[in-house]
Amino acid sequence: MRRFGGALESGVLLAVAVGLLWLVGAMNPLPRPGVNTDRLGPDNGEMVSDYLDMARGTLRGVDDDNPRWALVSFDTPLSPQRLVAVADGERIARVLLRVPMDRVQSQVIDIGVAGSEQSVLGAESVAASRLGMSAGQWDRQSQIDAASAARLGSGCDCVVGAVLRATPPALLSIENTEGVRAVEALPADAIAGRFAVRVLLPEFISAVGPLPDDGPVPPPR
Repeated sequence: MRRFGGALESGVLLAVAVGLLWLVGAMNPLPRPGVNTDRLGPDNGEMVSDYLDMARGTLRGVDDDNPRWALVSFDTPLSPQRLVAVADGERIARVLLRVPMDRVQSQVIDIGVAGSEQSVLGAESVAASRLGMSAGQWDRQSQIDAASAARLGSGCDCVVGAVLRATPPALLSIENTEGVRAVEALPADAIAGRFAVRVLLPEFISAVGPLPDDGPVPPPR
């Protein structure tokens, strides 16, 4: 009887402990991750012509002037100064930078900016500082990052895309600007920070995919 009583007591204590844990969990639920279903930019493997047609369609047939987020892609990399001119006063939220190197796959650096001209012009310096954190690790990627950081730090035509917020008429005007390859807009109800971005690199000619990475890495300069 003593053993039975001890087992019964242990079972009751276990049930109480489980109940307390359930109560604590119910009163302090884990936060749900934010919904992140919207995205800008092409899919891996997508034909460039298909993406360009899709991007054009996001600005056609729009019957309102509500501002929306959009990805602007370019024919060739631009300077930050040129990006400011292309935006023509519209809000720039993110600057996408990549140092072009022959047959070397350098990183795309996504820099959030405050929207002022000064913040856009300073995006290259911020990107250089971020890449410089890998200094001293001399594998291939670190060598690429060091070379990229040096170019960005000295100023280069390395802007390959930008995320803007503007009305459809303003985005159509930007789309028709020389050097702009595509403008893809999200619906007006898309929320800042709740969408992914993948840039359409100038090197993507026929299809989107990995670029060659078998060339020598230039030294930092």
